Amino acid sequence: MDEILRDALVSVSAFAGIFGIVYVYLTARNRERLLMIERGTDASKLFNSRGRLQLQTLKFGMLFVGIALGILIGNILHKKYDLDKGVAFFSMVFLFGGLSLIIHFLIDRKIKD
Repeated sequence: MDEILRDALVSVSAFAGIFGIVYVYLTARNRERLLMIERGTDASKLFNSRGRLQLQTLKFGMLFVGIALGILIGNILHKKYDLDKGVAFFSMVFLFGGLSLIIHFLIDRKIKD
């Protein structure tokens, strides 16, 4: 009985946490937009952020590909060269994840110029 109660509590807590984060984000965004309308500022940059969203998607896609490559190379180093598992995985994940973010920065800078 204790395990079922614990599992239910964890599930409800996770759902409530995610709901709370989304709720706070949406209400803050709505409040910010209402303040911009009241002040009469140009709100076109809020509604014309399609290009920025695509660059964010590219960044996360490149980061996840870099992490996957890091896991793959870390596994190869662990199996073939008998390198310690923790060192191989963590170093390669951070190396390839960082490289993917640097490459994204260069692509982003080239697009902006």
